[in-house]
Amino acid sequence: MSAGRAILHCDLDAFYASVEQRDHPEYRGRPVIVGGAPGDRGVVSAASYEARAFGVRSAMPLRTAGRLCPDGIFVPGDRERYEEASDRVMALFAERTPLVQPISLDEAFLDVTATEHLFGGAVATARALKTAVREQCGLVLSVGVASNKLCAKVASDLRKPDGLVVVPRGGEAEFLAPLPLSRLWGVGPRTQAVLEGWGLRTIGDLARFDPATLEARLGDHGGTLGARARGQDDDPVEPEGGVKSVGHEITFDRNTLDTRVIESTLLRLAEGVGQRLRAASLRGRTIHLKLRVAPFETRTRQRTLPVPTDDDLTVFRVARSLLREALAADREAGRASPVRLVGVSASGLDSAQQLGLFDSARTARLNAALDAVRSKFGDAALDRASVRDSTQRKRFADGPKLHGS
Repeated sequence: MSAGRAILHCDLDAFYASVEQRDHPEYRGRPVIVGGAPGDRGVVSAASYEARAFGVRSAMPLRTAGRLCPDGIFVPGDRERYEEASDRVMALFAERTPLVQPISLDEAFLDVTATEHLFGGAVATARALKTAVREQCGLVLSVGVASNKLCAKVASDLRKPDGLVVVPRGGEAEFLAPLPLSRLWGVGPRTQAVLEGWGLRTIGDLARFDPATLEARLGDHGGTLGARARGQDDDPVEPEGGVKSVGHEITFDRNTLDTRVIESTLLRLAEGVGQRLRAASLRGRTIHLKLRVAPFETRTRQRTLPVPTDDDLTVFRVARSLLREALAADREAGRASPVRLVGVSASGLDSAQQLGLFDSARTARLNAALDAVRSKFGDAALDRASVRDSTQRKRFADGPKLHGS
């Protein structure tokens, strides 16, 4: 997308039912209904797309679902498994931007305005997330891409399952115009009946309706609905409790004991962390190193700095020191643990509104220049000498295989 905000709305398709189908291969391709037994008095929590073909919908009484789909697979649901799956997906979102606003277990808004250049643009970010969620979590993601939350949300709902809908910047009103009034935020059944009583049927009809008359009849809500119908929405993406950490990690194609390869990878990861911190005007006080070693053991180390930083090399030097400490501990214990995954993250985040006491203006200017070059020519445009390993450079130019951190 061109200059301006870039917002994604990411929505996991038939989430609870999809987790059940993922975890029970025998359920795949069959109608799955989550919520309880068909004779229970409760309601449907989720229905697979196979069940929806029979007319089963969320919030429908289970007894009704049982009549519509007598051969369906009815399961009570497992909140703990759903939360675990949601956490994994949200971690993938956080790899692309620190500005993630979860709406529920299965959907979130992402503001990728400041970080889209790191991943090839908003649309490329959306495609990469769809692939990552499918390959790493076994779930299907629909994504809407727009300049605001309203249009991104509407877009993500249009082509489910497995949809990707992009609303061109400047084309928000045109995108919304042919859609029914029920698609617009704030138009419930009662408001829809009122608007239809005035002869309005589509969002475009509402957008063309006289704003003064709309506000006179519906008050402030009328003015809000008119603005939304014209595709106007300035609501920010607000992470729950603020951004907690910024990180990257990568899984090697093969386990490795080659320190040069691991440290070269660490530098690339640290550069990514630094770029994202600066893009979000944040600095991290605590640097974390994550290692996954054979056979499948995860190890973590961390170090807190006297002042927070957003500098690539500072992040790298701390992470490299933690790595060397971990490898030295292995040698002292008489073991060698091949590394499968390595990750770097920064937490203890503060706003970077001004230079800290020990910050270097020269370093800040250098980082700003590097960011500008990479933004224009791509992440592989500039290589520090210690990262000039052709295999690693190609892997990062193509985009690292990211996991949650």
